[in-house]
Amino acid sequence: MVLAASLGVALNLYTVHGVVAAQEVTGAGSTFIYPVLFKWATDYDHKTGIKVNYQSVGSGAGLAQIKDGAVDFGATDMPLKSSDLQTLGLQQFPSVIGGVVPVINIPSIKPGTLRFSGPVLAAIYLGNIKKWNDPALSALNPGLKLPDSNITVVYRSDDSGTTFNWASYLSKVSAEWQNKVGSGTSLKWPVGIGSKGSEGVASYVKKMPNSIGYVEYAYIKQQNLNYGILRNAAGNYITPSTDSFQAAAATADWKDTKDFDLSLLDAPGDKAYPITAATFILLYKHPKDADRQKTVQDFFQWTLQSGEEQARSLDFAPLPADLKRIIERSWEGAPTAP
Repeated sequence: MVLAASLGVALNLYTVHGVVAAQEVTGAGSTFIYPVLFKWATDYDHKTGIKVNYQSVGSGAGLAQIKDGAVDFGATDMPLKSSDLQTLGLQQFPSVIGGVVPVINIPSIKPGTLRFSGPVLAAIYLGNIKKWNDPALSALNPGLKLPDSNITVVYRSDDSGTTFNWASYLSKVSAEWQNKVGSGTSLKWPVGIGSKGSEGVASYVKKMPNSIGYVEYAYIKQQNLNYGILRNAAGNYITPSTDSFQAAAATADWKDTKDFDLSLLDAPGDKAYPITAATFILLYKHPKDADRQKTVQDFFQWTLQSGEEQARSLDFAPLPADLKRIIERSWEGAPTAP
């Protein structure tokens, strides 16, 4: 299945309490969540004829559209601060947990064998490490024959929550990255070539020898990409998987957060994958049309209750049971128009 950033996805939602739900609702944002959202959509399409059109356009564009009132919900991989939610009249909750993974195109290296550390990744993206057989990479990979080839760096050119998590992680592990580049959904990149969307980065790396990029793990499985493994805070090299994402998520104490604003990056734990992140759904606190919001809310409640198998099949980690309960409690009381 080819993922297209501009593709509108028809999701089917059920009626609520015997009342016909809104006939169509719309959403836009994160490419990170798109693979599992597409699968949820496909499975849920058999349950009712009500449609949701989701545009996989990036977290920044999704936030812009919900701010403008152009969609019924947004999806972002960068949680908003409570003060920003208050100003914008929005609420948020996490929907799924996954991982951002370095993808590579080195035919001589088997997938999941090339080791990276956070500082080495930062040095590559800063342009300090220019060749694959650089001594810093060779020291991490004593059993691999690395090519004497220049590294082509690929990054997201659009306003991206995946970039936010990638850059935020690099800021945690590299003082030089933090001082020179920092974190955000859109950056002034020191080196490299930009491509739009996770789909664009995945496609570019796949066709460009000796390149490196970053995407959500589901894109690796769907497009059969080569990828590296990453040293975590405990010093272990971790393969991206549902289990390693769940190990990072298990360290989080969501009940003590306000508005679910919490980072899973560089989490402690022997088995935690270091660039683990959640996608957050954005809804209006006081929607103009409460029925439309209820339709969206009921769909995401269905994903919490019935979407675990689909999430696991794409190596997303389902939300912990206690977090699901916290989210559902936050929904108590139907949304009302102002």
